[in-house]
Amino acid sequence: MKAVIAMDSMKGSLSSMEAGYAAAEGIRRADASARILVRPLADGGEGTVDALVTGMNGVIRNVSVTGPLGAPVHCAYGILAETKTAVVEMSGAAGLTLVPAEKRDPLETTTYGVGEVIRDAIAAGCRRFLVGIGGSATNDGGVGMLQALGYGFLDRDGRQVPFGAKGLESLARITDEGVIPELAECEFRIACDVTNVLCGEQGCSAVYGPQKGAAPSVIPQMDGWLEAYAKLAKEKFPKADPLFPGAGAAGGMGFAFLTFTNAVLESGVQIVLEETGLESCIKDADIVVTGEGRLDGQTAMGKAPVGVARLAKKYGIPVVALAGSVTEEAAACNENGIDAFFPILRRVCTLEEAMREEAARANLADAAEQVFRLWKCAENGRRS
Repeated sequence: MKAVIAMDSMKGSLSSMEAGYAAAEGIRRADASARILVRPLADGGEGTVDALVTGMNGVIRNVSVTGPLGAPVHCAYGILAETKTAVVEMSGAAGLTLVPAEKRDPLETTTYGVGEVIRDAIAAGCRRFLVGIGGSATNDGGVGMLQALGYGFLDRDGRQVPFGAKGLESLARITDEGVIPELAECEFRIACDVTNVLCGEQGCSAVYGPQKGAAPSVIPQMDGWLEAYAKLAKEKFPKADPLFPGAGAAGGMGFAFLTFTNAVLESGVQIVLEETGLESCIKDADIVVTGEGRLDGQTAMGKAPVGVARLAKKYGIPVVALAGSVTEEAAACNENGIDAFFPILRRVCTLEEAMREEAARANLADAAEQVFRLWKCAENGRRS
């Protein structure tokens, strides 16, 4: 029997690969002769760097960059040396979790540190980038990132506009004379699972500004500044399209990448599945195991485990999912490629107890063992 395991992380408990290895341990208890392949899984958001670096023999690089409030922060990103690929989570340099609740204000927060991470990766020889842009604290249209890469975003006196969305108010001219030359050689795959445009009722200011600390009174202002920024960008860069689905992602980072770099916006799950080569791994598998911390209705709408399941179904391979917990809505997963799913908890306990690393690992291994004892019985029955 060949089993391929691709587990998303169980946030707060196990990383993707740790969860995969725990499931593999349980399978081996049930069938010592099983061939088991553990592959990393993520959706382009939190945990993507860890999953791809660990699962693809990459390395973690730690850099000090400008944080969302202008003070230095330490950001970790991954490098996959074989393909000279940098794996970056925007939230590591400009994430909402880096800003105390009482200081959250997109008028002030900047994406400059994201550009510094990209510069560091370029200096390290990377020319391919996988960038997750979820969890941002910003609404600056990606201007901070672009300033770090050498673009000029200038006011009427020729000075760089200040950090944050407020800088867009004084934006009068965009220049590209100072852009680092290597940027033209770089390709960016941007993990983006939202379709918001840059401006308007479905734009980033209106939809995401409040959760980043924007007062209701400033949202129309920020929206207007982004609209003016987009018009100015269009004059110099004809491909600028503020109405492109995803342009409003991460406070306009989608627009910045599409307009000023060689970038595409894609499903985060799809990027990870392709970069890890999971399809070639499962073509001849007998069964695929996936899962995450909580299986629910959102999972069925295309999260990482369903992405794995849909891939497996191209080859008619059965799929089992293991999860820390499941909800009633998780039943929809059965209509989206997951043939059966199982919660791993074995007794009543507190959430804190369930999320302890040792407990999660043991529960996952034990659940996998019982599933595969049944699988082995069924296999033996088919042979006899």
